[in-house]
Amino acid sequence: MPPLKPATLPAPPASPWRIVGPGIVAAGVGLASGEFILYPYIASQVGLVFLWAAAVGLATQFFINMEIERYTLATGETVLTGFSRLGRHWGLVFALLAIAANLWPGWATGAATLVTYLVGGNVRWIAIGILVAIGLVLTLSPVVYRALERTQMLKVAAVGLLIVVATLFAIPPGAWIEAPAMAAQVAMSAGELGWPLLLGALAYAGAGGGQNLCQSNWIRDKGFGMGAHAPRIVSPLTGEPVADAATGWRFEPDAEAMGRWRAWWRFANVEQLATFVAISFVTILFTSLLAYATLSGREGLPRDISFLAIEAGILADRVGPWFGTLFLAIGAFSLFAAALGIVDYTSRLAADVLRTNYWRRRSESVVYAGIVWTIVLTGIAIIASGIDQPLVLLVIAGCVAAFMMFVYSALLIVLNRRLLAPELRPAGYRIAALVWAVALFGLLSGITVLDQMKKLLA
Repeated sequence: MPPLKPATLPAPPASPWRIVGPGIVAAGVGLASGEFILYPYIASQVGLVFLWAAAVGLATQFFINMEIERYTLATGETVLTGFSRLGRHWGLVFALLAIAANLWPGWATGAATLVTYLVGGNVRWIAIGILVAIGLVLTLSPVVYRALERTQMLKVAAVGLLIVVATLFAIPPGAWIEAPAMAAQVAMSAGELGWPLLLGALAYAGAGGGQNLCQSNWIRDKGFGMGAHAPRIVSPLTGEPVADAATGWRFEPDAEAMGRWRAWWRFANVEQLATFVAISFVTILFTSLLAYATLSGREGLPRDISFLAIEAGILADRVGPWFGTLFLAIGAFSLFAAALGIVDYTSRLAADVLRTNYWRRRSESVVYAGIVWTIVLTGIAIIASGIDQPLVLLVIAGCVAAFMMFVYSALLIVLNRRLLAPELRPAGYRIAALVWAVALFGLLSGITVLDQMKKLLA
């Protein structure tokens, strides 16, 4: 690949909060399967004893995300381009794994299912309409990142409204009193729930899989650090496609540049903690507590997304019909916005790899649009084939995501220690956090594979 070109590290803006956004986008896209389906379902079955996994998952993902951001802040390249510098096809491997995880349109069918609880209709046709709408939004927006960011900010605000209303009206005092003691009871509950479901919940606490990798694409589009030199993805129909090289830059680590670097690094860490980590954990906590307060002890609860309809009915009885409607409406919009972000980041990762390593004369924006519609049409074909159970689809995606995190956490250690200047490399405790991520997701992936093999052989 072409070597990194010399360039100046831009100074951070005087008011850095003006460029807050990638962490909110990550939280908005991540507020989906884990927060509205997997963790509430687990809480309805075994209480809050698995809430510790959300804290572990989010803390682990914070360190993963920051090492992904480190490379892009320092070079303006995406982390997949960096992986391709270690071995040409590494980027393609992760792009294909992200596509494999996200071809299963569990978020679209989840949103469609909640829409039917509100207004009726056919899940398959509504899900197909959602996928078509996603394709149109991502290929007609003049600047794709800006449309994505605004959608996710609206979603985060809607979820915040749900949390406030639930706190005031829907969660009884007894549940608040029981919550700390229950959350302190660390348990896996694999016997009741199964390893694939628990692995999916741990992997999708906040983000997971390819979404973490796309953190570098989002901060590049927002102009963080050396990403300010990179072109943005725009609509090939309503914007101006950019065909500049996707490889990056390097800066001399002199005193002035290192002062700027420390300011960028400090801001990036605070932005990630205050948005992605905080928003994700608070949402998981409240949706789990709400599910526990309404569904705990209820026998015969279905092992699919229809448990949310039962929860909405109980909330309507306790608080009023308006709250049951609000619960389902925000849930449906949240899953739609998540599906929008998931198709976006999957397409970004694949377009970035293909444009950088294989199709260098083509516009990344055009490649991106083609992949968006490939994912949309494949999702429609899967739904039309009759596979439309969101929980099953999300568990499959979660297991693939966990395996991806196991592999790329190891590669991040090599990437940032080998390709960055000594002054920019991660500290020892951050390397230790990545080693923990490798061990965690490797162990859980292995346990899940063995569990499924035993079931096949039984």
